[in-house]
Amino acid sequence: MRKLLKTKSVIVAGLLCTSSLVHAEEVEVLHWWTSGGEAAALNVLKDDLSGQGIGWTDMPVAGGGGEQAMTVLRARVTAGNAPTAVQALGFDIQDWAAQGALADLNDVAAQEGWDEVVPDALKAFAKHDGKWVSAPVNVHSTNWVWANKAVLDANGIAPPTSWDEFVAAVETLKGAGVTPIAHGGQAWQDATIFDAVVMSTLGPDGYKAAFIDLDEEVLGGEAMKEAFDRMAFIRDNVDENFSGRDWNLATAMVINGEAGFQMMGDWAKGEFLNAGKVPGQDFLCFRFPGTAEQVTFNADQFMMFDQGGSVSEEQAALASAILSPSFQSAFNVVKGSVPARTDVSDADFDDCGKQGMKDLAAAAASGNLFGSMAHGHAAPASVKNAVYDVVTAHFNGEYDSETAVTELVDAVSIAK
Repeated sequence: MRKLLKTKSVIVAGLLCTSSLVHAEEVEVLHWWTSGGEAAALNVLKDDLSGQGIGWTDMPVAGGGGEQAMTVLRARVTAGNAPTAVQALGFDIQDWAAQGALADLNDVAAQEGWDEVVPDALKAFAKHDGKWVSAPVNVHSTNWVWANKAVLDANGIAPPTSWDEFVAAVETLKGAGVTPIAHGGQAWQDATIFDAVVMSTLGPDGYKAAFIDLDEEVLGGEAMKEAFDRMAFIRDNVDENFSGRDWNLATAMVINGEAGFQMMGDWAKGEFLNAGKVPGQDFLCFRFPGTAEQVTFNADQFMMFDQGGSVSEEQAALASAILSPSFQSAFNVVKGSVPARTDVSDADFDDCGKQGMKDLAAAAASGNLFGSMAHGHAAPASVKNAVYDVVTAHFNGEYDSETAVTELVDAVSIAK
């Protein structure tokens, strides 16, 4: 296809949408990778396509977690102007697929053997009714802690492996006049920490019961109150300017030695690398205390919007490039995540990357790999957003822990 594509119509969510003219040999991609480390990783994909003679029209929407991007996407689709490809997470992909909005990538997937190399946990979101509708880029794990090694060394702190050790480390940093925890006060960031705190406090069975099975007894139990108490401790040990801060600016606080720890997914590593920092020398990466054997994950994917009943050459090239072993290695080395394919070598990955790949394989084998609630891989968006509201209200002091537990049960009950 080396011509101007004709205008076409597609039925999406009951609306007749007419796409605007799109040039062949070009893809328009909506995404939220706007930080320095993320942009560097995205350039790997742009360069790959450029080498095939395919242009890239960038449509960035700032804001990690993808909430703002999905709002922009809905407006674009309603206006009959869906992008070629859209970054998406978990249940959002399934929602768009159920509306008949996404292209069928089965031919590309069959030609390149995706079913044999993509883990089942990712295929659960990348496929709908037996059809591939998105191309997984990576696997991020969300229960990481990032630390400034010089700050910890100066205060005699080893990476904590239990909640009690973490509390002691935080108290030491606070006593030394260092901000213990770098955090950005945005709902998805609050929920990212809550994910790890619940896993640590309730254990994997409790996490599954609460966030996947939506068991009201577990959601409203004493252990969940303890999880909120731990969130209150974390809230007491962030700086006073945390509200509204973007995640990468919180990462910069750790990079610059202004704070000791940040609890954030492994995309944070890209910021350290972009700043020229070396794992093990300048910064440390370890699992949230009490979750050493568990991995909570999300997976960035690019869903391809229907182009009038068939996959365009540009979409096929984009999907193929995303799942190629060479790209999976090159991209994830920069991004901080691990490959979405199980057959990619860890040779080019740094210590944190190698650990992430090892942890993922072990968790998948032992039944300790869980979709992240905070990042749309444990429950549908309605439930996720309900949890967001309660967690953020508690973090900002609107609820005490006992009230938060009651509110959590009610919110999830209404949303599910």
